Amino acid sequence: MTQGKTLIIVLIALIVGFGAGIVLRPVIIPVGQTRAVAGPPLAAPAPPGARSTQYFAAHLDEGRRIVAGCAQGTVRGNECANAEQAVTEADGRDRFKRFLGK
Repeated sequence: MTQGKTLIIVLIALIVGFGAGIVLRPVIIPVGQTRAVAGPPLAAPAPPGARSTQYFAAHLDEGRRIVAGCAQGTVRGNECANAEQAVTEADGRDRFKRFLGK
């Protein structure tokens, strides 16, 4: 008998809690802010002259030059990250092929 009463009390507490949450939601987070809170932040668009990771994957020699320039401080911006990612991925693929003996 006490288990039945406990179950009823728990169910009533859950219903009251969810009901309060639904009623108080506009007060806690106003409707205008929900899109900004719920959605992921938008990435900043790349500058018009920036080359992508795919470009550097197709042109590895140029990517290696850009990475060297970034290390020296002569090149800056998104191209450093894109070139470094493409070169790192290409080197990783080469190491994996050598590991497998291909």
